Order: sequence, then C-alpha cells, then structure tokens
Amino acid sequence: MKIAVQMDPIAGIDIAADSTFRIMEEAQARGHSLFYYTPDKLAYQSGGVTARGQSVEVRRVKGDHATLGEMREVDLSDFDVVWLRQDPPFDMGYITTTHLLDMIHPQTLVVNDPFWVRNSPEKLLVLRFPELTPPTTIARDLETLRAFREAHGDMILKPLYGNGGAGVFKLLKGDGNLSSLHELFGGINREPLIAQKFLPDVSKGDKRVILVDGEPVGAINRVPQTGETRSNMHVGGRAEKVALTDRDREICAAIGPVLREKGQIFVGIDVIGDWLTEINVTSPTGLQELERFDGVNVTAKIWEAIEARRA
Repeated sequence: MKIAVQMDPIAGIDIAADSTFRIMEEAQARGHSLFYYTPDKLAYQSGGVTARGQSVEVRRVKGDHATLGEMREVDLSDFDVVWLRQDPPFDMGYITTTHLLDMIHPQTLVVNDPFWVRNSPEKLLVLRFPELTPPTTIARDLETLRAFREAHGDMILKPLYGNGGAGVFKLLKGDGNLSSLHELFGGINREPLIAQKFLPDVSKGDKRVILVDGEPVGAINRVPQTGETRSNMHVGGRAEKVALTDRDREICAAIGPVLREKGQIFVGIDVIGDWLTEINVTSPTGLQELERFDGVNVTAKIWEAIEARRA
C-alpha cells in the first residue's frame, strides 16, 4: 500500500521511544511505501487535498534513521492510508487538518478517523462514561471550580486541550492558588479548564492501556518521580511492565465498541487505580515500551487491522 504520514519533523524524533517511527518501521517491513510530510504542508487546492513532502525510508540507526527523497507535491487521494500523527496542542491548526483530511476519508483511509478525532478529544470523550471516571467537571467559571473542590477535596486542575503533562496542577482542599491559576489560564486562552478529584493511587502509577480496533493488547505503567504528581514520560515518568487487570478489561469492554464504531484504530487510555481518566485518540504513545516489556509485536496488530479495513 501507499502510506502517507502526517507528523512532526522526523529529524528530531527519539527512535527508541517514538510510536510514529515504530508504525513507519513496521509498514516498511510489510512492504508498504512511505511518504512523509508535516502538517503545515497540507493544503486544499482546486477541489483536492494535497501535501508537500518526501518519500522516506526508515531504519533503526540513531542519528541516521531516515533517508528522504526529493520534495514533491502529492494528491493524498492517491494514497491507500494517511496517518494523522502530529502531536497536540489540539488547537485550531490541528482541527483544520482534520477538516481537510475528512475530504479524502474513507476512500483514503485516515487513521484515526479525523471526524471523530476532532469530536472526541482526550479529555472530552471520557465524559460519555461517567461510571468509569473519577468525579470531573469542565468549567471556566471560578465559582463552579470552587464548588467542585469543596465537594471533592484535593483535585487536579489542567488545561482542557493540553498534553504531555503540561500545565497540570494538584490543588489541596485548602490551597489558596485556585483563583491565581484561574486568572493565569484565563490570560492564555478562552477555553474551559478540567478538574478531577485527585486519585492517591497515582503514586503507584498511571497506566497506559493500548487498544487496537477497540480491543486491549497490553499496558505499561508510568510511575511519577518522587515528589511529582505527573507521571507523563515527557516530564520524567518511568515506564515499567504491568499486566492488564480485570478492571482494565471491564473499562475496555465498555469503551471498545464506541472506539471501533468511530474508526479509532490506535488508542491509548489512561487508568489510575480503578478509574479511566483520558482516552487518547490524537497521537497516542507507548508502543515501543509495551513491545519491549511484553515481547509482542503490537504494531503488527495495528497494521493487520488497517489492512483488513482496506481489503
């Protein structure tokens, strides 16, 4: 198949951890050809969706992991699959790319389905499953946030469309910084904030469960550094091997059919203790860590699901 990958600049990726690199590596091993472009090179022209980019071959050699062809413009409708893999922020630039890719999907299979990526951002899709999530509120109004903390005590406050642990704060029930943080975030954008009841189990780790076409295929545990609330690997969290629990499987059984119906082939969910906190559909990570821990080619399962849909 002809595969196009919309991603952040390939030169700077960490080939030992980057899930997009692993997806490209497996595609190449299966005989598919690869074309790479960055989101700023995506365009609508004369009724079609185009991208300026380069053919690419990847290899697992640090410092020499990609060979790029000449820059050229392509019609993305000529491809079998387009991967939507740039990192958030989930801003209007990101959202615009989903609108453009909508115009070629599903004749060209876009993974994950851009319509539902746009309408199911990580911290909002979980709201469909209140029985699986800790107490949560989404609000811009300061009094609503104060009332939430009064009702639930210690809480986590974070940007609604943030990623990688950026801007995540733990506020104790008596913490006097809620108003200041509300003012700080309000000066940055006009978006609401998300508040969740603090889960002490985060000290044992924030589990990333990977689902392929709605089915769980494994998990890694991300353990925060001492004195840190956030377990994201971007901010120093440590990945460790972990098994799926009965509760993890119960959560996946509840959300899996929705993910499958909405064309979300590669998804990573976050579970703290017994609670689902996020459903990551934009650019989930964790593939390489999971494969190293479990010795299973999970990326092959992703491509098998894609190949089955194309067939």
